[in-house]
Amino acid sequence: NPFDVDLTMRSLRACNVGDRVQIARDGKEALDYIFGSGPYEGRKLQDGPRLVLLDLKLPKVTGLQVLQWIRADPRTKELPVVILTSFEDDREVVEIFRLGVTGYLVKPLNKDEFCTLARKVGLEYVPAPKQEKVQPPSNRGSAP
Repeated sequence: NPFDVDLTMRSLRACNVGDRVQIARDGKEALDYIFGSGPYEGRKLQDGPRLVLLDLKLPKVTGLQVLQWIRADPRTKELPVVILTSFEDDREVVEIFRLGVTGYLVKPLNKDEFCTLARKVGLEYVPAPKQEKVQPPSNRGSAP
């Protein structure tokens, strides 16, 4: 839904959590981006998303199917996935938690609620970038 995408992006930017966002228009594009295939061929998997915000109602491939693919692949099974949807279907909620979703959030209706939600997503679900271990300098050859 273009309206949802626009509201999500404006809210994420207003809350300073939308600095690097890739939007997929459907489930197939989401899978291509996550796994570096199709139009994203050649992109290294480690350069992929640190968090996936996923709507369940996607064209081509459903959000539930995207989640299944993510969890089935050892390279992405630990990738945080937050379901962000307008619908609350108890059967789907049970299934997504069975698959190991990181979080499930129902979209709010106004901008302030959405900003609060965006902050929550940015603070709670986005993992810190992996940092390389730095070895302390050796003291060889220096005076005590």
